[in-house]
Amino acid sequence: MRVLGIDLGEKRIGLALSDPRGVLASPLKVIERPRKLSRLLTVLTNLCGVHEVETVVVGVPLSMDGSVGPQAAQAKDFIARLRAHSGLEVVEWDERLSTVAAERALIDAGVRRRRRKEVVDKTAAALILAGYLDSRRRSEPTVEGDSERPRH
Repeated sequence: MRVLGIDLGEKRIGLALSDPRGVLASPLKVIERPRKLSRLLTVLTNLCGVHEVETVVVGVPLSMDGSVGPQAAQAKDFIARLRAHSGLEVVEWDERLSTVAAERALIDAGVRRRRRKEVVDKTAAALILAGYLDSRRRSEPTVEGDSERPRH
């Protein structure tokens, strides 16, 4: 079951994709945000079909106090529209500071400023997706003899 992660920006949208088992998150690509929402919904729905995505995780930029500001409200509206347009499960994910964390990780990895601008959005999407996948794994019961899940 593949999962698509989305870091929704005003100009660019970062995308990340899980592996087929829904365990690992990898940056996929960055797309320029079309002017028309209908065009964006179609592009994303088609991309989900190509990659056999069953669930989409969209980062919602809540305020630091957890409240819903204007950007988070726009993200929630986008989520409702994507859900209606695609028919897929679309999940909200708290993405506070994901872009900051992505930028920091890229700096720590020695990625130059120009290259960071090209990849920060898809890296943020991968962090959003990884957080969701990790949370989902933590909530699943462990199965005796399953060597891929850590035992606590």
